[in-house]
Amino acid sequence: MIVPLSLWQEKTRALIGTALWTGGVVLGLGTLALEYGFTRRTETSAVICCLAVSAAALLWAGKLAGWLWVRRDFHWTQAILDGFLLLGLAAALILVPLIAPAGLSGGRLRWACFHLYLLTICLLQVGRFTVRAAAAGRTPTQVLLISFALIICTGAILLMLPAAYRGQDLSFTDAVFTATSATCVTGLTVQDTGGAFTRLGQMIILALIQVGGLGIMIYGSLFALLLGSRLTLKETVAMRDIMNEQSPGRVGRMVVFICLLTFLVEAIGVAGLYGMWQTDSQRGGQIFKSVFHAVSAFCNAGFSLQADSLESYRFAVPVYLVIVPLIILGGLGFPVLENLWHLLLARRRRRRSPAGSGAAVPTAVRLSLHSKVVLATSLILLLSGWIGLWVLDLTRPDQKGAGFNVMAIVDGWFNSVTARTAGFNTVSIAERSAAGKLVLIFLMSVGGSPSSTAGGIKTVTLAVMVLAMYATIKRRRQVQVFHRTIPVMVVRRAATMILLYGLLLWLLTLLLTITEHSLGADLMDLLFEVASALGTVGLSTGVTGHLTLAGKWVIIGAMFVGRLGPLSLLAALTFNARPVRYEYPAEPLVVG
Repeated sequence: MIVPLSLWQEKTRALIGTALWTGGVVLGLGTLALEYGFTRRTETSAVICCLAVSAAALLWAGKLAGWLWVRRDFHWTQAILDGFLLLGLAAALILVPLIAPAGLSGGRLRWACFHLYLLTICLLQVGRFTVRAAAAGRTPTQVLLISFALIICTGAILLMLPAAYRGQDLSFTDAVFTATSATCVTGLTVQDTGGAFTRLGQMIILALIQVGGLGIMIYGSLFALLLGSRLTLKETVAMRDIMNEQSPGRVGRMVVFICLLTFLVEAIGVAGLYGMWQTDSQRGGQIFKSVFHAVSAFCNAGFSLQADSLESYRFAVPVYLVIVPLIILGGLGFPVLENLWHLLLARRRRRRSPAGSGAAVPTAVRLSLHSKVVLATSLILLLSGWIGLWVLDLTRPDQKGAGFNVMAIVDGWFNSVTARTAGFNTVSIAERSAAGKLVLIFLMSVGGSPSSTAGGIKTVTLAVMVLAMYATIKRRRQVQVFHRTIPVMVVRRAATMILLYGLLLWLLTLLLTITEHSLGADLMDLLFEVASALGTVGLSTGVTGHLTLAGKWVIIGAMFVGRLGPLSLLAALTFNARPVRYEYPAEPLVVG
C-alpha cells in the first residue's frame, strides 16, 4: 500500500516537532538538576548556561513547529500564555536586579529568573503531552499508570541529588520509597522528612504530593485551557473517563473547578496554620511549614516535617480546626464538592430573587445521588469510628485512656478522621489496643470517596455492598437507595473491588510476613502496615523504619496499587480483552 505523500509529510513534521520539544524538556530538566542538585563550579557555569539556552531554543522550536507546521487550526489566542511568560521573563530580567538587596549578584538573579521560566515551559509541555497521550488510542488508565510511574522515577532521581539530602547519599530504594509515598499521597516514610532532607528535598516532596494528589493529567488539561487551546473530542473523552465524569461537556469546567478549589482551600489552610509552628533552620519557618502541612492535609498525604508527625502539637487548636476540615474536604471528592458549591449558589440566588418579584427563577439544583451516598456514608464512618476508637481506647495497655478524658475523646475524633487516608497522628499508634488497631484498619481500608485525593475501596463501594446485602435479606430484586435504583453493573463493580482489595491485602501481608520474619513484629503490626500502604494512609505502628530491602519494595508496590486502585489497574492490564457475544444455559448453584 502506497502512503500518500501529504500524509507522510504530516507525520514526519509531527515527529520532528515532538522530537524538538522532547529534547528541550529533557535537556532543560537535566540542566536544572545540574545547576541546583550539585555543588556549583566556576568552570562548569558557562556550559550550564549554554545548555539552558539550548533547551529553551529547542522548546520554542517545537512550539513553532507545532503552531505553523503541523496544526492547521492554529489561532493567535493559543500563544497568549506563552507571550505573557515571555513578557514576564523580560520584565524580571530588567527589574529584579534593580530591586535586589545589596550583596546579591545581578547576573545570578537573571539566570535564576531564566531557570524559573525554563522550568515553567517544561512543565506546561509535559502536562499538555499527558492529555494528548491519553487520547492517542490507549486506555486512559494505562496512560495514568505510566504517568505515575514516570513521576515516581523522576522524583526518586531528584531526591538522590546531593543538594536534596543531608549527610551520606540516599539509597535508591529509600529514594523510590519516599517518591512513591509522596506521589501516591501515602505518608509512610523511611527517612525523617524534616531532618534528613534539605529544603530542596522537602520542596521536591511537596511538589510530588501536589501533583500526585490531583494527577498530572488534571494539570495537563488546565495547562491546555490556559494556553488558549480547547481539548479535542478524544482528549475530552479521555479526561471524562479518568475523572469519572458523566458529561463530556463539563470536563473543562470541572478541571478549572478542581484546580481553583484546591489552591483556594490550601491557601485558607496556610492562613489558618500560620503561627502555630516551632521554627528551626532544618524544618522550615512559619510560612513553609504552613504551606507544606496544608497541602499534605488536603491531598490526604500525611507527610509532616516533624519526626513525630503532629504528636508535639496535640494540644494545638489549629490541628483540629484547620487540618481536620482539610482532610475531610480532600476526602469527599471533587464531584461532591462541586455539587455542594452549586447548591449553595442556587440557594443564594433564590434568596436574592424572592417569589413575586418578577425576576427570573433560578434553575433548581439538588444533591445528586452520588453526593447523598458519599455524605451519608462519610458521616456514619466518622461518627462510628470516633465512638468506637474512644470506647476501645479504654482497653489500652498503659491505661491512659481510662475514664472520661476529654483529650481521649478529641484523639478519637482526630484518628477517626485521619484514618480515612490522611496519615497524621497526634498520639502513638503503637500504644493503641489490638481492637483499636482493627478499627483503624477497617477505616483505612474503606478510605475516602471516589474522585478524591484519598485511597481505599471508597465509601460508595462500601455503601453499595451494604445496600446489596440489605436487598438480599429483604428478598428484593433491585438495590435501592434514596428512592433510586442502583444499576447491576455498579453492584458488580463494587463486589469485584472489595474482593480484589481483600485478596491484595491478604497477599501483601503474606509477603511481608515472609520478608520481615527476622524483624520480630507481630502479625497485627504487619497487617496494619499493609493496610496503611494499600489504603494510601500513612499511619504506622513503627514498622516502616525497620523494614528490610524486600519489605520496602512490597510496601512500594502496595502504595502504587492503592493509589491507582486495584480495579483500575486490572482494567489497564485487560484493556484488549474483548467481551464474548454468547451465553450458556443458566443452572442454579447452592450458595451458603
